[in-house]
Amino acid sequence: MSDDNYLRPFRLDIPDEKIDDLHRRVAATRWPGRELVPDRSQGVQLETVQELARFWTDDHDWRAFETRLNALPQFTIEIDGVDIHYLHVRSRHEGALPLIMTHGWPGSVVELLGAVGPLTDPARAEDAFHLVIPSLPGYGLSATPTELGWENGRIARAWGELMSRLGYSRYVAQGGDVGAAVTDAMGRLAPDGLLGIHVNLLAGAIGIKDKLPAQSGPERVAHDKLAAFTTDGFGYFLEQSTRPQTIGYSLLDSPVGLAAWMLDHDTDSYYKMAGAFVDKQPSGGLTRESIVDNITLYWLTGTGASAARWYWEFGRFLAAAGASGHAPPPVRVPVAFTTFPDEIWAAPRSWVESVYPGLAYFNEADRGGHFAAWEEPELFAQEVRAAFRPLRA
Repeated sequence: MSDDNYLRPFRLDIPDEKIDDLHRRVAATRWPGRELVPDRSQGVQLETVQELARFWTDDHDWRAFETRLNALPQFTIEIDGVDIHYLHVRSRHEGALPLIMTHGWPGSVVELLGAVGPLTDPARAEDAFHLVIPSLPGYGLSATPTELGWENGRIARAWGELMSRLGYSRYVAQGGDVGAAVTDAMGRLAPDGLLGIHVNLLAGAIGIKDKLPAQSGPERVAHDKLAAFTTDGFGYFLEQSTRPQTIGYSLLDSPVGLAAWMLDHDTDSYYKMAGAFVDKQPSGGLTRESIVDNITLYWLTGTGASAARWYWEFGRFLAAAGASGHAPPPVRVPVAFTTFPDEIWAAPRSWVESVYPGLAYFNEADRGGHFAAWEEPELFAQEVRAAFRPLRA
């Protein structure tokens, strides 16, 4: 393998002037009046964002995050015309199973960092993984695509190419949020060497909600949660899937605007993140420091708009697939699924089996939400280990 094609080491080192400019922009924020309701029904609450802004300028240590990230092996590689950034953390256990993990929106590799230690260095050597954690195209430290077409399938093919170039002939894949959609596509494409997939969001439920079972109590609850999301929590999804460029001007011009947009994802994670700032009570890995690390990464790389474009690509892909009348190809590898109770819609087993007949592994965790790897990294790692244990032989 030649260094120029495979192993271009990467180090994050942001100039001081960019940090200074960020702080000036935060200090110059024009604030709206306080919301007229006692909850998040009008959007991200003023008290939350003002405390985030105060922490951002007064207490946040970006250099500490750079040090943490740079302590891990990072590289860039050109695949299909786009420079892809990725972490490549090999376990000290040589028999470890290679695993490619994909983050989501509004996340980044930041949301997966807490799981690196538990996955690469578990209590039992036979549970270890070699980790490959790429940044999605247009997100964070990966380059922005300059042409259309970077939907799930194209990203999935790029991930298969990445694992092949890294020399992995047998590996597994995991994802949540956008990463769940990409990992699902990997399972349907079944690139050479892919043994199985694990996801923790039933990403396709929105498109087939009328076909999902609704008889049992858990099924009805899941339908209620899905309906609540599509009627009262769908703003960011609708804007990014139809007009990502429009919101992009605000995301690139105002740090506080970017922060508020990224916090306004789902009710459970919003209140957990708000609690980290207002009440000084983090929910596991959802600390003030890591939340602002993630937002700052988007700001300093200028990827607010380019990350939003994935939703536009996804929407066009779904529309084209629906117009064709053809069902998606079946998943051709074993599928594992973990439902975390505070997920936007916590999919019951019957829903998962509707999408993945022959489901190989299913479990309902006792805690955790949409950003499971971020919030509960130890529990998340436990689920990943259990999901892929049968595929290690």
